[in-house]
Amino acid sequence: MATFRFDLVSPEKLLFAGEVDQVDVPGAEGDFGVLPAHAPLVTALRPGILVVHREGGALRIVVNGGFAEVGTNGLTVLADMAVPVEEFDRAVLVGEIKDTEEDVADAKDDWQRDKLARRLDQLKALQAALA
Repeated sequence: MATFRFDLVSPEKLLFAGEVDQVDVPGAEGDFGVLPAHAPLVTALRPGILVVHREGGALRIVVNGGFAEVGTNGLTVLADMAVPVEEFDRAVLVGEIKDTEEDVADAKDDWQRDKLARRLDQLKALQAALA
């Protein structure tokens, strides 16, 4: 089976670099799969699970924010946050949701409330993707 180059980078580290069979990406406009010779594209990521299909099996990674670019060299994902599903602490996420809900309720300015509400929507979308 044909493969292509895939790189996954977060601010902390390079999480994955190598040849893969397919990558399923949570794009801002919906999930999409990338196979060898995919048409070029650039898209924002939404909170969700990125799935890397490779010879050793599937690797599931929680992502939140960032961009994906498909080009002649393969697929590159620059994620604001990326953690393998097995290492993701759901209790921390629940705590962040609770804290953000309180911050939204306490916000004095509309712009601040809107910013916090967008953050809360992202956190809840991530929680739904993990369910």
